Amino acid sequence: MTDEKFGATHQDTSDLIDLRELLATFRRRLWSFLSVATLVVAVVVLFTMQTTPTYLATSSVVLNVQQSQVVDFEAVLSGLPPDSATVDTEVEILRSRSVAAAVVEEMGLASVPEFNPALQEASFFGQALSSVTGLLSGLAPDQTVHVASLSDTDQAELRAHEAVINSLLERRSVRRSGMTYVIDISVESENPRLARDIANTYADQYLLTQLEAKFEATERANDWLNERVASLREEVRTREQAVALYREQAGLLDAQGSTLAEQQISDLNGQLAIQRAELAEAEARLGTVQTQLDRGVAADTIPEVLSSEAIRQLRNRQTEIAGRQAELGGRYGPRHPEILTVQREAADIEAQIEREISRIVSSLENEVNVARQRVRSLEGSLSVSRDELAENNTSLVRLRELEREAESSRALFESFLNRFRQTNESTGLEEADARIVARAALPTGPNAPNILLNLALGIVLAGVAGVGVVFLLELFDNGLRTDSDIERQLGLPHIASVPLLKLGIPKRLMGERANPYDYILAKPMSGFAESFRTIRSALRLSGMGETTEIVAVTSAVPGEGKTTTALCLGRITSMSGSSTIVVDCDLRRRLLTKEAVGDVERGLLEVLNNEATLEDAIRTDDGSGLHILPLSKTTFTPQNVFGTKAFDKLLADLRTRYDQIILDTPPVLAVADTREITSRADVTIVAALWKKSPVSLVKKAIEELSDSRAKLLGVVLNSVDLQAQARYGYDNSGYYYRSYRKYYSE
Repeated sequence: MTDEKFGATHQDTSDLIDLRELLATFRRRLWSFLSVATLVVAVVVLFTMQTTPTYLATSSVVLNVQQSQVVDFEAVLSGLPPDSATVDTEVEILRSRSVAAAVVEEMGLASVPEFNPALQEASFFGQALSSVTGLLSGLAPDQTVHVASLSDTDQAELRAHEAVINSLLERRSVRRSGMTYVIDISVESENPRLARDIANTYADQYLLTQLEAKFEATERANDWLNERVASLREEVRTREQAVALYREQAGLLDAQGSTLAEQQISDLNGQLAIQRAELAEAEARLGTVQTQLDRGVAADTIPEVLSSEAIRQLRNRQTEIAGRQAELGGRYGPRHPEILTVQREAADIEAQIEREISRIVSSLENEVNVARQRVRSLEGSLSVSRDELAENNTSLVRLRELEREAESSRALFESFLNRFRQTNESTGLEEADARIVARAALPTGPNAPNILLNLALGIVLAGVAGVGVVFLLELFDNGLRTDSDIERQLGLPHIASVPLLKLGIPKRLMGERANPYDYILAKPMSGFAESFRTIRSALRLSGMGETTEIVAVTSAVPGEGKTTTALCLGRITSMSGSSTIVVDCDLRRRLLTKEAVGDVERGLLEVLNNEATLEDAIRTDDGSGLHILPLSKTTFTPQNVFGTKAFDKLLADLRTRYDQIILDTPPVLAVADTREITSRADVTIVAALWKKSPVSLVKKAIEELSDSRAKLLGVVLNSVDLQAQARYGYDNSGYYYRSYRKYYSE
């Protein structure tokens, strides 16, 4: 890919993971990895050795899917349904603070130092942790909840009690055994007997909690049902009285399941039917008699006459008289007194018979009249009863409504009464919805610490921490390390890597320091000197037909070795037989002048101001024959000396005298003069410090130089630890340092 801004060509990095690069990174950070890993393992081992052994006891309870039923009625608090959600709910109940508080009270754990932090003696680490926690708590806002109704002493006791509960909750675990209805309750303690007792007490308190819940539910149900039954009883009484009162007021008295009006109508209908039948019968008899009499039929043939006892007696007497008359007629004549007497008796009997027949007919007429009057009377009574029944039917609608309300209240009252009796009978028969299937046994050995597991976890954690540290070091290592970093991140060629000069331990103890300016003279065949020969070769080969006489050496910020690069490059070039001059252009610091020639009276500015000639200002390096144009001690000026025609004339003059002109410029980002200088140079070299120069700053400096139309040759990497650089991967020349280091004489 071509970088348009820098005019350099570099390749895209591959998205694939480079295993050799990862291995090189690990080798490079090996000591950091080992240090962190060793520290983590040591901490884990120390923690394991300092940890007090704890014992684990486990009790198990099972939920009763099938409930035993002593009496055949529904319980107030029904049994648990056999589903997974119910089991999970019971697990959460076992984990609740209420059960833990009951166990604390039952076992008296507030007096056990293991569970009561107030009774524990704090260790050194504990005291340190408490101090830090107290300091942080003092800085943070007070979040303690104060109960207004409690005194300070009571609040302190409440907090201490809550601390004991929290300690128990931290030491117990509740979990479901697979997909079964069994729940395991585990408690960890430094005392094996205490762990066993707490686990068993936990199971007991859980069952007791269930029983208390059912008992309280039954008691509440009994109280509520008792009040409800009493109110319903009064309601039933009130509504039944309302029915009776309304029935009385509306005249809806009943008999044998029906109202009196209905009963009267029924009776009147029966009587009317009978009377109408009797009337019809009487009228039929009367009509028959009158018809026979009108036809002249003898009265003796009329059934009513024949059935009359008086007529029968009169006929018998008439027969007797007729017999006597016949007997007397044989004896006496018609005028005989006895005959006349008998005749008168016969006539009298006949008259009586006629009168009796008349009476019978009259009697039949009277019977018809009486029957007709009875029928009329019954019909009138029936009409009145029917009118009354119609009125009663209207009132009966309201009566039925009152009766339904009374019946509904009665049914509800009986239902609640039966339920009240059942709950009374169920009191004392409650059963828990779970049972203990395994009580906790006395632990035979400690559960923690698990030395092998801790060591394994420590090793794993050490590896993770070491890799994490390596990753963080690489992440925050934003310096330039290899030539590939320069080409990839800056888009400029890598010219050379200048080795870091190292002194032996004795010299360092004597206070000596490495002087790169003298080292290049003392060790001309060293790798240090060879790096500057590489820069000189790059300058000669970069021309490609163009002149590269004037070379500007700069950096992004101070302290990146630009002055060392300029002076050493000048000495190497001069030692190679080329006429070379180094010009100190850093008006503010004058490092090149201080290191190479010391204080001078005449220098660059005096030459530019025509206060001195070039020959008077130039100094010659004794060891290499290098010419140096220094800066005098008081040469600072606010004027733009490098943008003047005098400076251009000076450069033109130097071109005629020297083969190589090296300009030691100020840092790009610190001084604006550098842009003027580099724009007049044939090429510009950017110096960067190995692993120290931030990539972002070097990029910014390169952008500044590019904007000023400077011709950038590349980047020189200074103070490179070649042995350390060899660990940064196979894709840079430093990786093969061990192979070619034999060519150098250090």
